[in-house]
Amino acid sequence: MSIDWNTYPCDDFYDELVAEPGRGRSAVAGMLADLEALGPDELVARQEAANVSIKEMGITFTVYSEEGGTIDRTWPFDIIPRIIPQSEWDRVEAGLKQRVQALNLFIDDLYHDQKIIKDGVFPQEVLAKSVNFRPQCVGVSPPLGIWAHICGSDLVRDGDGTIYVLEDNLRVPSGVSYMLENRLVTKRVFPELFEHYAPLPVDDYPSQLFDTLAALSPRPADYPEVVVLTPGIYNSAYFEHAYLAQQMGCELVEGRDLFVDDDDCVYMRTVDGAARVDVIYRRIDDLFLDPEAFHPDSALGVPGLMRAWKAGKVALANAPGAGVADDKVVYAFVPEIIRYYLDAEPIIPNVPTYRCMEADALAYTLEHMEKLVVKPANESGGYGMLVGPASTKAERETFAELIKKDPRNYISQPALKLSTVPTIIGSKLEPRHVDLRPFILSSDRQQVTMGGLTRVAMRKGSLVVNSSQGGGSKDTWILPEQPEGN
Repeated sequence: MSIDWNTYPCDDFYDELVAEPGRGRSAVAGMLADLEALGPDELVARQEAANVSIKEMGITFTVYSEEGGTIDRTWPFDIIPRIIPQSEWDRVEAGLKQRVQALNLFIDDLYHDQKIIKDGVFPQEVLAKSVNFRPQCVGVSPPLGIWAHICGSDLVRDGDGTIYVLEDNLRVPSGVSYMLENRLVTKRVFPELFEHYAPLPVDDYPSQLFDTLAALSPRPADYPEVVVLTPGIYNSAYFEHAYLAQQMGCELVEGRDLFVDDDDCVYMRTVDGAARVDVIYRRIDDLFLDPEAFHPDSALGVPGLMRAWKAGKVALANAPGAGVADDKVVYAFVPEIIRYYLDAEPIIPNVPTYRCMEADALAYTLEHMEKLVVKPANESGGYGMLVGPASTKAERETFAELIKKDPRNYISQPALKLSTVPTIIGSKLEPRHVDLRPFILSSDRQQVTMGGLTRVAMRKGSLVVNSSQGGGSKDTWILPEQPEGN
């Protein structure tokens, strides 16, 4: 059996690699021939080699079982890369920087003068019902005016090739470690393709992250004390917490390893005594950060941490309260937010979105639920939403009641035809739907990863890319130019 691109089914969707049966997209036209030359047996053998490498490297993710326990699973990875030409990526990069800049201005405004509300651009009702607005942060001015230092924005491409922002993750976005590990594994299994196509590098992310965090330090120093604060080994993203700390050369700490002294400084317990901490990259949700300020029974946080942050004695990334913009209803206002703060049109559009809090949008959503994806404001991981085209009448009726009960908590969007990438299924290459999560760093400057974490819906016809629900991942290649000879 051989790979036959003439029979590859790509007529109904935008495929990132195949323009039409038998013909690759111009930027990567030679990739079809390269994969065909390897043949299905060799591709399957290299996929198996990748699986072995991932297992040996200990690349895992944690899912929570129905019994309340946790299960560690090997990271799901497909070796066929997702490829984007740099000429297209340059525009995406500019759009992501614009978006995060506006969101940081928006968050800062909400915790200070709330001009955007006074000017009638953003509804007071949305803020009043925000579960992620933290009154404890009102009046606080974090270093450089930045609240969301690390943002992961999810991008999708529709059937006509348009790239949209699907959502923004500004609390504790995860996935970047898997982006880095995917690249390492790809180099191992496709050394000849990697050398030939020379995708732009992503392995400088840990140093970029450290520089971003170090720039927040309240003490001038060549090498400030930066730590990664984790909830512990049972957290679903613990692999990433440990990986990033190791890559940055920082200490990985839990709440019990830190304490706030009478001088409002944060200290780390070490074998040599207390060591002052300058910057904390926190991977703990707001409500568990400080039992003095939030949940009093939290054993994960550090008593007095908010006091130290407010006193300017320690920097927190992302800042508490940044999650106020990590709300799907706020997402629906981002185009207006960009226009208000930057006096510019959004470079990357939102997916067309209906805000159910508005009467016309609510009526449209209730009448067309079988064609829409309906999402609650603050669920993540693909949970809690209704995918209309795949739903039953009973599911739609149940969801309609939820929407009518609390319209502010819901948005709806058309069911997009997400783009596809060839994926190894058995001994064949079949199209599977993908999205992309780039990561944007903000401190004294902005930086965007060259690509990001491409997530794959491994089941045929599925649009669910989350690893916790059976999704996989791919390496993402940003190509500077078409290689000679292709």
